[in-house]
Amino acid sequence: MTEDLNFTLTATFDGFNTSAYKRQGCGSSTCEGVAILKLLHVTGEVGCVMLGPSCTYATFQLVDLSIPIISAGSFGLSCDYKTNLTRILPPARKISALFYHFIKESLPFKDVWKQVYVYKKVINASEDCFCGKVRQPSILQLYQTLVMFDTSRNKTIVVDPNPALPWKGNRLPHDEPDNPSGNDVPHAHPVYFTCLNVRQNRKERLRQKKWSHIDPQLIAPLDEREVSLKVRSPMHQLFPTSYFIPVILKELKHTDGDFTEDQRIELNTLLCIDYYNLTKFYGTVKFEYGVFGVFELCQRGSLRHILNDRISYPDDTFMDMEFKISVMYDIAKGMSYLHSSNIDVHGRLKSKNCVVDNRMVVKITDFGWHTILRPGRDVWTAPEHLRKGGVSQKGDVYSYAIIAHEIITRQAPFYTLDCSDPTEKIHRVQYPSGMSFFRPDLIFDTASDTELELYKLIRNCWDEDPERRPDFKKIELTLGKIFSNLHNQATETYMDNLIRRLQMYSRTLERLVEERTALYKAERDRADRLNFMLLPGPVVRSLKETGRVEPELFEEVTIYFSDIVGFTTLCHYSTPMEVVDMLNDIYKNFDGILDHHDVYKVETIGDAYMVASGLPKRNGTRHAVDIAHMALDILALVGTFELQHLPGIPLWIRIGVHSGPCAAGVVGKKMPRYCLFGDTVNTASRMESTGLPLRIHVSQSTINILQRTDCKFEYEKRGETYLKGKGKEMTYWLTGVTGGKYNLPTPPTAENFQRLQQDLAEMIVFSLEKRAGGSEGFENRTTLSAKLRRRETNSSLQTDSQPEYFHLAVTDNPNTYL
Repeated sequence: MTEDLNFTLTATFDGFNTSAYKRQGCGSSTCEGVAILKLLHVTGEVGCVMLGPSCTYATFQLVDLSIPIISAGSFGLSCDYKTNLTRILPPARKISALFYHFIKESLPFKDVWKQVYVYKKVINASEDCFCGKVRQPSILQLYQTLVMFDTSRNKTIVVDPNPALPWKGNRLPHDEPDNPSGNDVPHAHPVYFTCLNVRQNRKERLRQKKWSHIDPQLIAPLDEREVSLKVRSPMHQLFPTSYFIPVILKELKHTDGDFTEDQRIELNTLLCIDYYNLTKFYGTVKFEYGVFGVFELCQRGSLRHILNDRISYPDDTFMDMEFKISVMYDIAKGMSYLHSSNIDVHGRLKSKNCVVDNRMVVKITDFGWHTILRPGRDVWTAPEHLRKGGVSQKGDVYSYAIIAHEIITRQAPFYTLDCSDPTEKIHRVQYPSGMSFFRPDLIFDTASDTELELYKLIRNCWDEDPERRPDFKKIELTLGKIFSNLHNQATETYMDNLIRRLQMYSRTLERLVEERTALYKAERDRADRLNFMLLPGPVVRSLKETGRVEPELFEEVTIYFSDIVGFTTLCHYSTPMEVVDMLNDIYKNFDGILDHHDVYKVETIGDAYMVASGLPKRNGTRHAVDIAHMALDILALVGTFELQHLPGIPLWIRIGVHSGPCAAGVVGKKMPRYCLFGDTVNTASRMESTGLPLRIHVSQSTINILQRTDCKFEYEKRGETYLKGKGKEMTYWLTGVTGGKYNLPTPPTAENFQRLQQDLAEMIVFSLEKRAGGSEGFENRTTLSAKLRRRETNSSLQTDSQPEYFHLAVTDNPNTYL
């Protein structure tokens, strides 16, 4: 060849260290060789042509360079029909070795050849060529294998030593065929060779068929919502270090973890996928409760979630037309790479498996898994696959069009005014009526120029004829042109556009921060109000600041106790809901009175109501005055209070008040309570239990404190009262304040407490019978008692006269015992 052609060839070599790689051909988009080739092209150190890389991943990224590339790689359809790409028949070295050794072989049906001619058909649209087996076509167009060529040993293996050949002597013709016509060009004998690609890299094939799960101990919680995977550093051989990366676990419901051979090959293929717009697959992990796939985590969630969140991602600032086109472009790039890889097709593309990371980069997930998962069947599925099933690259283009419509309109998937039911939408797409094909709404009348171009692209992508839909490489180019025309480059540079978007985003972020801060403050205030209802203010502040409250001793406080007289009888004749409503009405009115006094409501247990003053905030001697005023207000309220479910039945309460030292503190972590301890609490409870209905029973210590104040309270001496655990002590009835106007109810005469309970029960029965329209309706009531037992009595209740104990109590013996 050098004798006929006179030229000088200069080769430039620039290598890099691959010792860090475990195997040649990393199968990664972050290829160091690609970076070096691009750098040589930018710096102008490449001559007229570049002998490009031989792997699919690298060629895919270099195919759009302006310099011609000669590549021996085998790659997908995205690199077809490229002006600057010339491909040597892959793999070229093995094809050359096949013919070089084959012509020198002396076989039972072939002599040694000195020269051969190889022709390639011009109309061959595909440049795929496979090597390995030499066959001859039979009459029935069935191929018969003659020899096999082992490229690992460069050796020809005879399969059929005595084939039925159509040439003379049942042998292949000579390398120089006969020339019976005498022309200069010899007449060639047609010998057909079909070369099948049989890769003999046994180690690689065996590796593809093996699969092992990730050790569950490498999966660790990252925070309350995320998990992490412990991985080795890429330079682990030089620097043995590990680090954690956030991942997401997806359950594989259709497998038990024992994958078939086809599934293992597919999983190994997924492991090799590493691209900027595709989520990384790290492997599978098997727990006792299931098998999970481990994928790269994109913290912002799915694209469908972002399109629904109009507060965090508003249309006018964040999700403007530029951003929407960028999102569409990211998806198109990811799908273009996916279609050129060994995965070949997605099959389940939708806005829910397009996820967004923290840098607002859209990545595609859930691709592959064709041997484990079934193809999708939803509003994103192409009509041809709804009818016949299966998956295809053109079907992915249709799914992309539905997603693009969601992005532009920010509406629900497959949004149309004609139909809102997803099942009906799928049916109408699968079975169109005539030549009218059902698609989402596109409003061209009010669309801008940019929107019109995008609408045309979307309409082409969801065309009913799959062959008329563009591929993703063409979609990339179209979106690039639309984006470049979005702003007039003559008036606005790229830097001006970037600064404008940053300013717009900053203003939106400031407004969003203000709104979220206001919402946070409102929620914090509401939580504080709720806490202050449950615990005293100083206690709440101490819990918020330090997380604990120290118990405290108070030298002098006043404690109030009250309960409802005859509460057991009221419950006996009331339904559960009536009891709850009754207590709720009573205590809401009591709580309203507490707001006007310096007191703290400790708790309510059943019908018991406990209030204290002088803690946790000390108030000198005002605690007895505030409790006394509060007790008079509550007693005045009870005199006018009417039970909703028992009209006409009076409400009687007993009130006991005592003053003295007390200890207080927060008890418990779950539902913490501010509790009081000490003899003062017990004595106040005894004062209530030894009191009489509609009376305020006050101890001597409380009277002594009231006498030291400026308030002139009115009280009556009851006399010595026996208190359990205390013995006899002088007690008093608090009746009012000098000059004060308290409309207190008249207390009943109750020398015999049992008689009081009996009369109360009879009044309740009469009231219920009167309300129910007779005894039959009363008997059918479902009350708290398991069985209603009516007392037989001879007393007449048919008159409206008041019972005798409603008269003013007059007694000579003031002592009362329990």
